[in-house]
Amino acid sequence: MLVKQPGKAPHHVWLSNRLESLQGYVGGYIETVTLATDLVVICNEEGRLLKGMKPNCTICGVNFVGPIIMAGIYGDEFADLPLEWDEMKRLFPELWEATV
Repeated sequence: MLVKQPGKAPHHVWLSNRLESLQGYVGGYIETVTLATDLVVICNEEGRLLKGMKPNCTICGVNFVGPIIMAGIYGDEFADLPLEWDEMKRLFPELWEATV
């Protein structure tokens, strides 16, 4: 999965597909934003409402705050990214541009 903290470059990590693990990374209840049939952004459901969550990036016109996870979808489960890292950089340059 690809993870990105506000102001930092994204990086590739392995995260458990367990709800508790995903909630721990984004800092609360998760919400998914579908980018394609096999690609989602996992973010904090209350991120815009919670004080202190820093702006992160804009993807496909959606502004994200706080840490985000990009993951693939396989059936009803989150999965590995469906794209190679270089393809992710080409398709989502805003992830790398939104770094300090």
